[in-house]
Amino acid sequence: MEQRRSVPPDASDIEAMARAALKTIPEELRRHVGNVVVRVEEFPDSATEREMELESPFGLLGLYRGVSMDRKSVHDVADDLDMIFLYRRPMLDYWCETGDDIGAVVRHVLIHEIGHHFGLSDEDMERIEEKA
Repeated sequence: MEQRRSVPPDASDIEAMARAALKTIPEELRRHVGNVVVRVEEFPDSATEREMELESPFGLLGLYRGVSMDRKSVHDVADDLDMIFLYRRPMLDYWCETGDDIGAVVRHVLIHEIGHHFGLSDEDMERIEEKA
């Protein structure tokens, strides 16, 4: 197992960690995220910063954009792809501040955003995490 932690992971490393994390999600959930695009970006764009009222671009580790499954209808015509954005630089900042394993950080953020795809709120996910 390669240990490249003296050099921060680049976007392709984060993407590989996200792919590996997806494989750990139970199949009954994973099959519902097959059409969700996962993109690694350095930071949220300026429109997202304004929309989310961020004080700093480092304040957002990931974001789900799309129509959550609880709000979709078979009668809806999809006008855009469901997407999960993973923001590399904020995750690296979090990694440096906490000392948590970067793979665990990527997995946590990805699963959190998948929760939004399923229609879960931040509060729902916090309750689930507290019980785990």
